[in-house]
Formats: sequence, C-alpha cells, structure tokens
Amino acid sequence: MAVRIGIIGAGNIGSVHASQFSQLRDVCEITSITDLYLPLAEQRAVEFGIPAVPESPEALIQSPNVDAVIIGVPNQYHADLAIQAIEAGKHVLLEKPMGINAAAAKRILQAAEKTDKVVMVGHQMRWESVPMQIKEQIDRGELGKIYNAKTGWFRRKGIPGWGTWFTRMDQSGGGPLIDIGVHMLDLALYLMGNPKPVSVFGSTYAEFGPKRRGIGTWGKPNWNGVYDVEDLATAMIKMEDGSTLTLEVSWAVHMDTDNTPFVHLMGTEGGASYRGATGKLLTEKFDKPMETALSRPENDESERLRLSRHFLDCILTGKQPITSALTGFTNNLVLDAIYESSRTGHEVKLDWNLS
Repeated sequence: MAVRIGIIGAGNIGSVHASQFSQLRDVCEITSITDLYLPLAEQRAVEFGIPAVPESPEALIQSPNVDAVIIGVPNQYHADLAIQAIEAGKHVLLEKPMGINAAAAKRILQAAEKTDKVVMVGHQMRWESVPMQIKEQIDRGELGKIYNAKTGWFRRKGIPGWGTWFTRMDQSGGGPLIDIGVHMLDLALYLMGNPKPVSVFGSTYAEFGPKRRGIGTWGKPNWNGVYDVEDLATAMIKMEDGSTLTLEVSWAVHMDTDNTPFVHLMGTEGGASYRGATGKLLTEKFDKPMETALSRPENDESERLRLSRHFLDCILTGKQPITSALTGFTNNLVLDAIYESSRTGHEVKLDWNLS
C-alpha cells in the first residue's frame, strides 16, 4: 500500500521534501501540497505532479487522501500543525527544531505519546554517510565508553534572511543555536548513545546581526525587519552518566573556519572525528597512534533520501523512528537551558517533568 503524503510549506525545504519523496513512488504518493502563499504551492504542484492544492493547512490535514503530513514551515507554527495532524490520525514528519521552545516540543511529545502514529523529526545529518559509518563502529564497541565530545558549526558570514522570521526570536526561537546548533546537538547526542542531559552552562552573543554585518546568501533580507537573536552560541552540557559535550555554533564570526559542521568523539578505546564529507576513526595500537580515514562513497544517495525512506519504513512496519519525538524534545530542552544560562549567567538544571 502506497503511503499518501501531504506537504505543508512549499518553500525551499518543502521543495526538498517533494523532490526526495518523488523518488520513492514505489511506496508513497504525494497527493497534496499547500502553503500560506497558494501560488507557490500551485507552482510546486505543477513541478512535481502533485494533484491537489488544498486551500489551507487545516484542509490538507483533514483530507481523507492524506496518511502522512510533512511540516516544513517557520518554527512558530510547528507545534500547532503537528498536534492537529496527530489528532487527525496522521503520521507526521516535522522539520527541525521540533518546537520553537521546550514548552511547544513538550506539547508535541504529549500528543505523540497518545497515538500509535509515527512522529519523526527531520534531522537529516544522522543519515549522512560518514556519521553512519562512525555509528556502526560505535555500536560494535570500537570506541568503548564515549566520555567527552565536541561539536559545532562555525559559519563566518552566514546570517540568513536578516529581518525575516529567521532573525526574530518570537518566530524562530533563536539564531544559529536553534537553526544549525540543533543539528549538531542532535547528531552528537545520537553518536554518544543518547545519554540523558542533566545540566547546561552556556553563553550567547549578538555582535554582528544588530550591526547588519555577517549577512549570508540564504533568504532575502528585510531591512525594515527585526534582528533580536544571537549570532554565536557556546555551551557545556553534562550528562547523567558523567559524560560531557561542548557545543559551539555561529552564523557570523571573525575566525579561520571552513564553514563545515564537525563532531569529535573521545572514547576509552578509540575516538572518531566527523567533518562534512570526511571523517576519521582513531585509536592506539602497539603503543602507536593509528587512524582510519572515512569518506562518502561514490554515487552515494542523499541523506535526505535515506531519511525519507526511514520515515516510510517506520509507517509501514510500525517501528519507532530514530529521530523520535522524545529526541526532538530533548534537543529543545537543552537549547532552552543554554538561552536561560546565558541570560542568568548560571548553570541550569534540566527539568525532565513531562506531565
């Protein structure tokens, strides 16, 4: 049985999802797409051969021709649309971050726990080839216990859509921390074995955006808009098992950076490093340091195609997605704590009360 898919949001990310799921027509069919700007949805419908353009997200969610809803809209709308879809009995694939903050993410998690439908967060970096190779070795025990990790993503001049929803705290929930930092946090926690974060100490800075400097190429600026988010964030996260994670991200910074995401894992038996399309496994043998290079195979399919296939597989088999609603809530909980720690100047203990 083909899974019937509806896409909410016809912008850049909606187009990406339409492209990927269009390659999996043996197990799915995109039956509808909508957007607050309907002409854009109509354009995507023609581009990808999608038969229906419902007049609103609510109409798409209630459609009997939709089994699964993909949500690719600004962060502030994630929770309401996801919960509507869950309560309508639909499977949900939700773009990151799961919620604009931890309170919104908790609402989604509580709704997800009341259904047998698949609720998955779209963290595509878990399906990149090099992290998958590293995870395979971790699962085999080659790294031993991972006790410390460093992750980050320094963009030197990459503030997106200055003055649009990207740079408004009330619409995005934050700057690079919630935009690209959530990817690095999610990937690092996953590779560490999903330890439970318990405390955070962090700081955020806005040294470029308020001066209209550090502007990137993503999105069209609105110079009459607002910039009230950070452009750099740094944090130390401590886990229940004693392990630690350092997270550092920027949209704009004066430093020597290749603008590439990275994760460094330090284990008792070995280590691993990931940087973009390459990586290394590191250990010590015969009293000498040894390392093995990792790279993306030739003709490797895209990480988003693997993510899309995983979502459909979970729907068809009933298994839990690896980027579950709980992992999405965990990410939001940590991000909120970093912002709070920066405001107060103190360490923040995480509140895991889910009631």
